[in-house]
Formats: sequence, structure tokens, C-alpha cells
Amino acid sequence: MTHGKNPSNGIGTLNEKPLHASLKAWYAEEGDLFEVPVDGFVVDIVRDRLLIEIQTSAVGPIRRKLTTLVKRHPIRLILPVAVRKTIVALDSQGVEDSTRKSPKRGALLDAFLEFVSVPHLLADPNFGVEVVLIHVAEVRKPRSTPKRRWRQKDWEVHERRLVEIVDHAALDHPGDFLSVLPTTLEEPFTTADLARELGRPRWLAQKIAYCLREMGTIVAVGRSKHGIEYLRCYSA
Repeated sequence: MTHGKNPSNGIGTLNEKPLHASLKAWYAEEGDLFEVPVDGFVVDIVRDRLLIEIQTSAVGPIRRKLTTLVKRHPIRLILPVAVRKTIVALDSQGVEDSTRKSPKRGALLDAFLEFVSVPHLLADPNFGVEVVLIHVAEVRKPRSTPKRRWRQKDWEVHERRLVEIVDHAALDHPGDFLSVLPTTLEEPFTTADLARELGRPRWLAQKIAYCLREMGTIVAVGRSKHGIEYLRCYSA
């Protein structure tokens, strides 16, 4: 896919958040149509027969939309993951007060936090995903309402802005998702083994295994004292 950097072909951005608008502009190509009604839903980009949906928040709320549209149309879901984050703090007057780098780093694996909402779609031949690894500026402002719980922050996210596209990975076939499994992962494996090889928490490994199992790229072959054992399935 060839991406346009600064298109001027009528992209609709009315009431659109900055991050979503920037990603839509980055993906736009000559001849694309924007904010198009399709089967009762509004689609971000229509490129010939292909529907492109950019989701900068949780995927769960658009599950019904994706499930409905994929029955009749090829769909590509664009899912950004912040691998770097800059925190921009505003004061009570909306003036930039400070800027700092967040120590938190995201990775491609974090996309599985959203894939668990649509595991049934990941193996659909009409459905593809492109994970976009980005550097994002998160603009925070003082809370506009009193805290209701003691754990709530004194600030809230005002908006997110795209700083840079770091990389992107297309996942168009169930076999593409197997690339997240380390080559050092021996078979059969449990989610404990997967977590250890990835260097990530087991709860994330469980989400990854759930998605891979649902799309048929791994299969359960037994159970040990450490949990369900899986094998890769390259024929999926």
C-alpha cells in the first residue's frame, strides 16, 4: 500500500480528533472517498471496493460494524500502537506547561489487547489488519470535573497528536499472526512458556494464545500442570 503524506483531496475532518485525522491523511491516496455511508455505517476511507477503518481507541465498540460490513466487503482495520509517547501538560489556562518523555514503550504485541474483541474476524478472508507503530504526543489538562475515586488522576487526556510513523505491519492472513511467536519457543508450549520467551506478562500471553487459537493458527493438544499445551498450525 502506498501512503500519501499530505493529501488535499477532500478529506472530511469535521469534529475529528487530531490523531485520527493525521492517520487518515497519511493513509489517503488519490481517488479515495472519505466518510462514506455503507450499509448503515460511516466508513473512514473507501478505496474502490476496499473499506478502510481507522480505530484510534478500543475496537470493541465497532465490533458490530466490522462484523456486519465484512460479510459483503473487504475491510482493512488500521490499528495504531504507541511505541513512544511524549506527555504534554497544559495548565488551567490551556497553555503548555511542560513536556516529557513517557517511560512506557508499546510494541506490536500490544495490538492483541484489541484483537481479543474480534478474534472471529482475524481469519476471515475479507478482513485484514495493519498495525501502525507510532510516536504520539498525549496532551493532558487538569480535570474538568472533581475526582469521584481516590485513584483517579488530577488530569485528563485532552487529545493525542501524531508525531511520527515509526513502522507498520500488515496482517492479512492467519499465518501472518504466527510471526509474533518467538522462534525460540519450543513445542508443545503453554502460555507460561510463551510469556517467558516474549518477556511479557502471562495475561498478555493468554490473550495472544486465545486469538491464535480462535483463528486456527495454534491448536490445543493436551494439558500439563502448567496449563494447556499448544502446537503451531501452519496450514491455517
